Amino acid sequence: MKKIAFKTLGCRLNQYETDALASQFQSNGYELVSFDKEADVYVINSCTVTHQSDHKSRNFINQAKRKNKDSVLIVTGCMANNAKDELENRDEINYVVENEQKSSVYSLVDAHFNGEILHPSQLNTDLFSYGSTNKGFHTRSMIKIQDGCDNFCTFCIIPSVRGRASSRPLADILDNVKQNIAKGAKEIVLTGVNIGRYDFKNYKFDDVVEQILNLEGDFRLRISSIEPDGFGDKFLSLLDHPKMTSHLHLCLQSGSEPILLQMRRMYTLKKFKELIQKIRAIRSDFNITTDIIIGFPNESEQDFNATCNIIRELNFGHVHAFKYSIRKGTRAERMPNHVDERIKTKRSEILRSISEETKSNYRKSFIGKEQYVLVEKTDGLNAKGYGEHYIPIEFAGQNIQKNQFYKVLITGIAAGNDPELIGEMIQKKDA
Repeated sequence: MKKIAFKTLGCRLNQYETDALASQFQSNGYELVSFDKEADVYVINSCTVTHQSDHKSRNFINQAKRKNKDSVLIVTGCMANNAKDELENRDEINYVVENEQKSSVYSLVDAHFNGEILHPSQLNTDLFSYGSTNKGFHTRSMIKIQDGCDNFCTFCIIPSVRGRASSRPLADILDNVKQNIAKGAKEIVLTGVNIGRYDFKNYKFDDVVEQILNLEGDFRLRISSIEPDGFGDKFLSLLDHPKMTSHLHLCLQSGSEPILLQMRRMYTLKKFKELIQKIRAIRSDFNITTDIIIGFPNESEQDFNATCNIIRELNFGHVHAFKYSIRKGTRAERMPNHVDERIKTKRSEILRSISEETKSNYRKSFIGKEQYVLVEKTDGLNAKGYGEHYIPIEFAGQNIQKNQFYKVLITGIAAGNDPELIGEMIQKKDA
């Protein structure tokens, strides 16, 4: 039995694609091992959104061959598109597979071990030909509904490395969801690059959500990262559905109107705030998480303070903050008045302190309330998982099983920068 190890960087779409590949390899007799162990095959599913992402990807490339110099090393993902020439010139990398061919990584490896010469460019280019994720790394079952983006924000390289927007046929999505539910999936997560812009034969994003919610089965539906301009009132009306989770990751990026305009975002701060108000009018404790870019070109102290103020005002459940990083070929690269790295670092510390405070306050509001937790790890007596608001919860009970729902009473909150909620099991959901 050959061994394979994966390392995934970046977005949930990458996580989904890795899960699907890992499931395919295991279904064909491979043993899945952790990346720090010796393996016959190493697959690095890279990210290139920031310089830090590139740096991490290169570090993992360097680490892989140290474990087994005779292993097959494959680098795929967005860095494989953005830095293809550089990567192909590295002797330790056997194959550089662009996003378009990523779904066929198993075919490439299978051909390699059968002594066949197969270049990645010969692989299938179907963006949606990934199989089931039931043997992947996550209890939650991610479903890819869309790829690529047509927004062309001034800071973003994703349209260059993922291509133009493309939507998966609705029938294929529904079949994929049904298959995963039949295999025991309890939580379905819709993912893609810009899922709110789903458009296939007059079906829109809210049509996809509505039809999935109407499927039979004991499952809940979660939406991964989505642009604030990506949905309308029909989708909002679905947020109160009993199978819909109370969490959305809405990418704000800045709390300054002038900076949003320079970023070429498709909404104003006013529209973003109105959207949050509509969502919380449906469920007052709805968990809104977001992304913030710190130190975008021309960001003044006033702009930065506006961002800090909006984080406090909107009470985000979590803020993923990162320093602006120049991406070659983007409009922002050519902008004047790039912010000094020392200022970015200082602002990062301030913003993270504020976001940790708002996160803690939000999570404390659940003490004394109940959550339905989907268990991801358990020894039978103690368990960890996520509630419907996508907050990590640790709880105790008897005969706790993985991939099952449990009603949990929240009794406290742990210490630390990413504090888990602590609770006690009341009953299994279907008890």
